[in-house]
Amino acid sequence: MGTGVSLLACENEGCPSRPRLGDLPEDCVALVLSYLDPPEICKLAKLNRAFRGASRADLVWEPKLPSNYCLVIEKVFKDFPENLCKKEIYARLCQPNPFDGGTKKAWLDKRTGGVCLSISSKGLAITGIDDRRYWTYIPTEESRFNTVAYVQQIWWLEVDGEVDFPFPAGTYSIFFRLQLGRASKRLGRRICNPEHVHGWDIKPVRFQLWTSDGQHATSQCFLDEPGRWIQYHAADFVVDNSNAPTKIKFSMTQIDCTHTKGGLCVDSVLIYPREFREREIINVSSKESLFFVSLSCLFLWEYTLGVFY
Repeated sequence: MGTGVSLLACENEGCPSRPRLGDLPEDCVALVLSYLDPPEICKLAKLNRAFRGASRADLVWEPKLPSNYCLVIEKVFKDFPENLCKKEIYARLCQPNPFDGGTKKAWLDKRTGGVCLSISSKGLAITGIDDRRYWTYIPTEESRFNTVAYVQQIWWLEVDGEVDFPFPAGTYSIFFRLQLGRASKRLGRRICNPEHVHGWDIKPVRFQLWTSDGQHATSQCFLDEPGRWIQYHAADFVVDNSNAPTKIKFSMTQIDCTHTKGGLCVDSVLIYPREFREREIINVSSKESLFFVSLSCLFLWEYTLGVFY
C-alpha cells in the first residue's frame, strides 16, 4: 500500500529517485486497463503518454466487444471502414446506428458493451395506422426517432413487430415505450394534453413474445400515469447461439371492443440485456481508479524486473 502511495507522490512532486507513471511500460498499463470499464479507461487515458498509448491497445478493447461483433457489424452497416483498431470499432458501435431504412437502431452500452436495440413506431405493424381518423404520426424531440404514433380514439388496439438480429448469448428484456397524453411545448415549457386519454383503466393491455427457437411469453398490465414516458416490460427471452440470428416476434393488444380507448403515444420497442434492470452500478472515483491502476502497474513492473534482472 505504501509503495503505491509513494509512486503517486513521486508523480506529483517530480521525485527523480523513483519511476513515474509516465515511465511505466505501455504493455503493463494496457494489461491493467483491460480489467476496467470503458469510461474509466477513457478517463485514465488523459493522464500521460503511456496511459494514452496503452488505452488504444487492441488487448484492452477486444474483451469489451460482443463475441459476435463481426455479425453485428454485417447486420447493421452496409459499408464499414476497414483497418479500424478495436477501440475505434467499439466507439463506432456505441453510437445509435440506424438500419432497416432507419426504422431500427442498434448500439452498445458504453459501460458494459451489451447490445441494445430499438424499433421505431414506423417499424411496427399498427392496425389502422393509415386511417387518419384514428392514428397520426407526431413529430417530437422526445423520441430517438423524432416521431411517435398517436391514437386519438380506437376500439381495437393491435401493435405487432418482429426483428431478426444476431444477439450475443445472454438473456434479454423487451419493453414498449408508451405515454398516455399528447406532449407539446408552450412558452418553452413541456405540457401534456390528457384530453383524449380514456379506456386504459378498464381492461389491461396484453404483451406477447415469440422467438424462432420456440420460446413464448405473455404478460399484461394497465396503462397509467399520463404525461410520462414509461417503458412497460413485456417479456424476457434467452439467446444461446450467438453465431446465428435470433428471430423475435412481439405484440401489444387490447382488443376488448366493449369500450373505446385513446390518447396513447407509441414511441418504440426496446430490447436490452436483462441485467440492465437488475444491476447496481458502483461508481468508482477517478482518484480511486488512479490509485488502483498505479499500484497494479507498479507491482507488475517490479515483478517483471525481479524476474529478468
